[in-house]
Amino acid sequence: MSRRVPATVLAVGARAVLGGYLAVHGAQKLFGMFGGHGLEATAKGFESMGLTPGREMALLAGGSEVVGGLLTATGIADPLGPITIAGAMTVASAVHRPAGPMLAKGGFELPLTNLAFAALAGLSGGPRLVPLPAKLTRLLAAGAIGLTTVSVVKVVRAQVEKSKAAEREALAGRGGEI
Repeated sequence: MSRRVPATVLAVGARAVLGGYLAVHGAQKLFGMFGGHGLEATAKGFESMGLTPGREMALLAGGSEVVGGLLTATGIADPLGPITIAGAMTVASAVHRPAGPMLAKGGFELPLTNLAFAALAGLSGGPRLVPLPAKLTRLLAAGAIGLTTVSVVKVVRAQVEKSKAAEREALAGRGGEI
């Protein structure tokens, strides 16, 4: 005898897990809760990665994770929650790209997984407690895409600049010889 779990139950469970964990992760960044480092330490870390200004970028990332996570977990204003998470995880994937794909080496494995689940949740729909009008959803999605694009460009620029600085330093250490 085969028992199948209804897809709606699975969707609610997956959204609760994704949204809950992302909300907690954002609270770690913003408030130092759940063993996190808080806003000032997160801002310094963001500055070191080229996400400037660090405090504002940390507020944007942490806020996106908290709000996106809560909206995803509850289904309120769907699909805004998954869209918000997808934006934050796109930036996080770009930040961790230089370390390669595996999490054990600081790579993008977890942000990319979260991005995939957020995209699935946003595109497949699911339980919508308070759906948004289609026009407002498109407007908010365009804004989220714009913020994500700006953030990814900042990350890539910072990575290129870091690479160039390392190259210059290496050249200077060899007396400018190639």
